[in-house]
Amino acid sequence: MSDILVVDDERDIRELVSDILEDEGYATRKAGNSDECMAEITSEPPALLILDIWLKDSQMDGIDILKTVKRDYPEVPVVIISGHGNIEIAVAAIKQGAYDFIEKPFNIDQLMVVIRRAMETSRLRRENTELKRKDTGGADMIGTSAAFRTLQGQLEKVTKSNGRVMLSGPAGVGKEIAARFIHTNSNRAGAPFITVNCAGVEPDRMEEMLFGRESQERGVEPGLLEQAHGGVVYFDEVADMPLGTQSKILRVLVDQQFQRVGGGDKIKVDLRVISSTNKNLETEIAADRFRQELYHRLNVVPIAVPSLADRREDIPVLAAYFIEMFHENQGLPLREVSEEAEALMQTMNWPGNVRQLKNLIERVLILGDGAGPIEARELPNDEEPKTDDGRVVLSGALATLPLREAREAFEREYLLTQINRFGGNISRTASFVGMERSALHRKLKSLGVVTSNKSGARIAHLDEETADSEM
Repeated sequence: MSDILVVDDERDIRELVSDILEDEGYATRKAGNSDECMAEITSEPPALLILDIWLKDSQMDGIDILKTVKRDYPEVPVVIISGHGNIEIAVAAIKQGAYDFIEKPFNIDQLMVVIRRAMETSRLRRENTELKRKDTGGADMIGTSAAFRTLQGQLEKVTKSNGRVMLSGPAGVGKEIAARFIHTNSNRAGAPFITVNCAGVEPDRMEEMLFGRESQERGVEPGLLEQAHGGVVYFDEVADMPLGTQSKILRVLVDQQFQRVGGGDKIKVDLRVISSTNKNLETEIAADRFRQELYHRLNVVPIAVPSLADRREDIPVLAAYFIEMFHENQGLPLREVSEEAEALMQTMNWPGNVRQLKNLIERVLILGDGAGPIEARELPNDEEPKTDDGRVVLSGALATLPLREAREAFEREYLLTQINRFGGNISRTASFVGMERSALHRKLKSLGVVTSNKSGARIAHLDEETADSEM
């Protein structure tokens, strides 16, 4: 997309304009009617369209072509030329999104000034579009745990379809990365991925942001849905979308078209919709905060994104990935993580999930005291507080128990933590804690610790009888 398409029903005019442009170093194509014009655009969108407003023996006039191009190829600037020019035609063309308007007979110097400005606009728009398309936002899926493999398998199944996907999970688990993974591996990978931050936009601006605006003063301003045409629109935290907007989005999903704010024309769009939420949408529906019809439209393929607590095995590989990323992007030290630091990270609480881990790694690299391995002492310590001489201060509940019960309580909590750290893998847990596998099984049984499936991983927990006996 680097040439200029000249459309005029007068052969002499299109040949003259084309010759002038080629003398200035531009490549050109020519069309004499609307059918030829649309065929050229469909085969390869030009960098710039110079368009006569009146086209004899054509099904579409210049304004019709302009509307179509701005809908389907919004990055292509359109310069309107006409021998019947007047202010009404100029206003109509600009309102429909024309870059500029030139009246025939035109001054060559004036024409070239407009062409150069329009081509620069075209270049900037193409670069912006390419950046959007390349901006996968770290769509790499990182992990090896059973919970991660289950998630990846579900995502891969929906990449080749056009079905709407609802991603659920707490904040920071990587729902947008999952959405971008679907897009990057789909047949729409070369088209835009547009994010709608439903929680970050003022309700009274949501519709203008989504649908765009038309006004005589400012012309056409495409909205996010129009920008996403042919690609994916991602509704981030869709539960926070205003109720009034929900009904209009529902209509878009049904009709695949909408009107800009202040406009009258129907804008057709081809979109794949992916949504995410950290809330229970059925609860939101019961509280009249979310439309049930929209829920059913969006929730065609529900996929749960596991928390970091459900995939602790992935913490070392995620930490290594973030270290390398910060080294490449910010020049921070390329450090390894010591075994003790890995073990501590795998037993820590992560309410902020993967996002919290990423922030922690960045902070450690910025504040770290060298290029050697990251040590456990550099990480936040949520263990029992210690006295100045290194003794552990017991919690009040543990300090009141007899020695046998206190030991069992400690062993139970310790083994629960280690099993979950290794994703329910008894062999790896036994190796780490220094026990034979059979002995560990016996110990777990005596302490009332069992494992069960959750999000594709084996998760250890206290059985109900043991839990009841301790209450």
